Amino acid sequence: MAMLGKRRPKRAPSGVSGLQGRKADDRQAPAASQEPDLLEIQGLAHDGRGVARSPEGKTVFVDGALPGERVRVAVHLTRKRFDEAHVRELVTSSPERVAPPCPHFGRCGGCDLQHLALPAQRRHKQAVLTELLGRQGITLASSPELLAGAGEDYRRRARLGVKVDADGRVHLGFRARHTHRLIDIDSCSVLVPALEALLAPLHRQLSALEAPRQVGHLELLESDRGVVLVVRQLREHAGDTRRWQDFAAAQGVNLARWLGREGPAFEWLTPVPALECRVPGPSGEIALRVAPGDFLQANAEVNRLMVGAALAWLSPLVEKARLLDLFAGVGNFSLPLAAAGARVTTAEGSPAMVERLADNAHANGLDIDAHQADLNDPAAVRELLAVTRPELVVLDPPREGAEAVSQALTAHPVPHLLYISCDPATLSRDAAHLVQGGYRIVRAAVADMFVHTSHLESMLMFEFTGSTRDPQGAPSDG
Repeated sequence: MAMLGKRRPKRAPSGVSGLQGRKADDRQAPAASQEPDLLEIQGLAHDGRGVARSPEGKTVFVDGALPGERVRVAVHLTRKRFDEAHVRELVTSSPERVAPPCPHFGRCGGCDLQHLALPAQRRHKQAVLTELLGRQGITLASSPELLAGAGEDYRRRARLGVKVDADGRVHLGFRARHTHRLIDIDSCSVLVPALEALLAPLHRQLSALEAPRQVGHLELLESDRGVVLVVRQLREHAGDTRRWQDFAAAQGVNLARWLGREGPAFEWLTPVPALECRVPGPSGEIALRVAPGDFLQANAEVNRLMVGAALAWLSPLVEKARLLDLFAGVGNFSLPLAAAGARVTTAEGSPAMVERLADNAHANGLDIDAHQADLNDPAAVRELLAVTRPELVVLDPPREGAEAVSQALTAHPVPHLLYISCDPATLSRDAAHLVQGGYRIVRAAVADMFVHTSHLESMLMFEFTGSTRDPQGAPSDG
């Protein structure tokens, strides 16, 4: 493990995961073909599209194509440096191509990798993290660990669009890829069964409303204590409100709504439920109370694996250690680590989630010091580090990453850092700041949070060595 996370000289980025074959920058453009629309797919881009070269050597990203395949394509968008295309005819198929389990595949924008066998999907995601770190000059000595669960029936929350067309027909579903066009969904293989079972009844319910145009979207959430339906209602309609309450009673779900166009107000239309989700602790499960609008990982099984990995990675370090959890949410990592013996201080931007975390700590008999702070403000981050003097920092930021925190941690280093990320591009950017500032990566993992999509979660464990590196990767004393 000594070489894990060592910085190396940068190379030209390829944009290809390296799942199969050579990197794009090592390939030669194919010889001119008598059929300019016939392409050989050489790799898989980070977003799951096939990558090919035209006879002129121009990069072509091909929706729905896999490495090793020969396809006839139709170009639907031409840019200066690359083209975007889709498969018109599959000439030679990859052995890793499978029949997509969902009948909406290719129209719904939700699951763009269902045509790729699950093991290959996961190798691709491991390769993406490795590749993006490599763009920053950071090399991993081995492939990241894989944290993965079931391939179907995993998604416990979803947001469904609602639209009434010019003929008065009501549509309910997800958006097509890269568009606002709504695709009607009557089944979804990745939703947990309790949520998928609501799709057909919700279609009927929307069609029975007097004012369906006043419904903006629907949110579904399965907690460990029941299902929640949240209706985004643009304007009050007393008759439809009663219809929603009757629907909730018939389906056995909890009902809430956001009411109003500007600055909508949240309210429960059924008795306020005690919603909770459970995560593993060092000696049993820990209950986290949640509410609609709180951040909650969509895949409960993989979230449990991530929390378990954090406990395992940090177990030699947490006993009585001063731990600062930034972007702490409702306590997904804070509470298990506090239960393992850490002295935990948390910071989170949302006042509501700060309050929920404090309540969760109290309900579980844990002593956590919870604060609200703007973690994109470098001065606020520096003050937190100066006051808490942590020996261990945990980061779980949104997609924008934690650049201000990463830069502050180079000026005020801590012995150990665990970074959990939902965007490998911003993670690799922040990792570059940290490695340049004297940290090295000692463990890495990819979590397959959203199966059948190109989205991935990552975990990197850093330790501070005090050795910094110049832009060419040469070590110096720091």
